[in-house]
Amino acid sequence: EKRVVAALPLLCEAHAPARGAHRMHDERVVRTHDFGARAQQRELQIRILAPRGHEAFVETAGLRESRAAHERVGRREFGAREAARVAFIVGRRVAERHGHEALWLTDDAEEARAAAALGIPTKPKSTLAGFWATARAGVIVVAYGLGDVNPYALSGGAVIAQLWHGIPLKRIGLDAPETLRSPLPFAEQLVSRVLGVLYRLSNRRIDVLPAASHLVRGRLESAFGLPEDRIIVTGEPRVDALSRGTAEQRRGDARALIARHVPGLPEAARLILYAPTWRDGDPDPAVPSDGDWHAIDEVLARHDAVLLVRPHRLGAGDYVPPADATRVRHLGADVLPDVTAALPGLDALITDYSSLAYDTALVPLPVLFLAPDVAEYARRRGFYGAYRDIAGDDAAAGWTQLLPQLDALLGDADVARARTERARRVSDRVHAFHDGRSAERVYDAIRARIPSDRQKASR
Repeated sequence: EKRVVAALPLLCEAHAPARGAHRMHDERVVRTHDFGARAQQRELQIRILAPRGHEAFVETAGLRESRAAHERVGRREFGAREAARVAFIVGRRVAERHGHEALWLTDDAEEARAAAALGIPTKPKSTLAGFWATARAGVIVVAYGLGDVNPYALSGGAVIAQLWHGIPLKRIGLDAPETLRSPLPFAEQLVSRVLGVLYRLSNRRIDVLPAASHLVRGRLESAFGLPEDRIIVTGEPRVDALSRGTAEQRRGDARALIARHVPGLPEAARLILYAPTWRDGDPDPAVPSDGDWHAIDEVLARHDAVLLVRPHRLGAGDYVPPADATRVRHLGADVLPDVTAALPGLDALITDYSSLAYDTALVPLPVLFLAPDVAEYARRRGFYGAYRDIAGDDAAAGWTQLLPQLDALLGDADVARARTERARRVSDRVHAFHDGRSAERVYDAIRARIPSDRQKASR
């Protein structure tokens, strides 16, 4: 295992050809050599090749991703991850309807406290109890990978559902050049093939992978290397909250949620969420300068608005405005781990390549795109389809270009309506369901894949 961690994860190919149903619409990715260390790339490689190496890597790098949950099916068990956002959307509300208990496998005390606040029973994932819970699982539900549960206790008979954690705009998995990129110039093609085989073998254990629509299904089929019968169009459980109740109820609940986590907000202020994407350790070219911060603050003050900044936790230190920029507040994952329920309380989104552009389309919210490195990002990471398909032709290259767009959005009702209509069209394209019942469809699909003798035993 040490040899694997030392050798294979550092050797991989720097390109990924288009695959799957979307291949005719992909921007081609130029093959490159890059010698820089990429934390996210290595994490994924080590996760696939050596679970113990991955755990050590995550601990050393301080990557504290929220883990999620285990659902219990009678005497058998149901595992899931991604904090309350995914695991108990599928798990608790639906499973309890069928008389099943819910169990959350946690990584640390912080997760245990979060689960306790929701009234969810827990067990530590990396203990004997977590091992035993995973070993007895009839169904395992994850949202990142098999490391979401205790990977050493996985049995070959469990039904595995992978919920993933967002509609991909940037390429992921087998489609992403970054996933298999090598920092070394030799043996690239050979090791890339080996890594691809290992990745496919790992993913082959997945029995259910929900997709938001047939368009998204093609992306997931390609990225995970799965046969089409394993990827089902059910909608995404994690965004069910954006379709339940009335728009007024959702907005009221979301504003109250934001106010609890960001105290002191002006009650009537319009809220703009800025969600930049993590650059795999590279400098973020969209970090505002002091002059940018002051210009941002002036536009916000003119329209009684507040900018809520939600950077990746590893890049949060770059987004610190001057003390006199009073209209900018922090809303990172350390403040609000799951932002989904807060989206209806917002008035606009600013992002670059985040899947939030698809999530907020369900509200729908107008979106402004700030992408100063779009050409480089397309070369290194790649997109599904062309970036302009989601961002339009007016993506800003810097804050100087973006602020007039923000000023117009906040000051001109016609501009706001046009942007909102664009978001609605995006939603129609990528979301097949708007009924808030995706969790039930996923649950039914999972239950359908459990052998009948197990279902009888679990009642």
